[in-house]
Amino acid sequence: MVAGSAVTREQESLFSLPSHPVGYIAVIAAVITGVIHLILGPSVIGFSQTLGILFILNGIGFLGGVALYFSRYWRRELYLAAAGYALVTFLAFFFYGGFGGFLSAFYMMGSLNWNAVGAKVAELILLVSVLYLYANGDS
Repeated sequence: MVAGSAVTREQESLFSLPSHPVGYIAVIAAVITGVIHLILGPSVIGFSQTLGILFILNGIGFLGGVALYFSRYWRRELYLAAAGYALVTFLAFFFYGGFGGFLSAFYMMGSLNWNAVGAKVAELILLVSVLYLYANGDS
């Protein structure tokens, strides 16, 4: 009876920690790219209101995904949604910046844009992490 009570209490908990170490890597990557997008959003609004709003919404989306991942509402299939979200965000950078040269998209005014590099690396890490978790049946 005691063991059943503990399981019931655990299932009733609204939040839980990742059950696999790769889950922590995915969370860190999502937080990094989410925060970068939120920080850059207001400055991007200065030259493109639409793009600035998309930056802010994207940052909120990544952080919201982290909150959902920690909640009891997370399901295995959502790993695929997270992978798609990270992939679309990664590719959107190149559609906006142009495919004229893969590395040229990471430069701004002649110098390396570390925010872009950090966000895109984090998105790739997130993509690989969530696909790994999905493939290994983590829920």
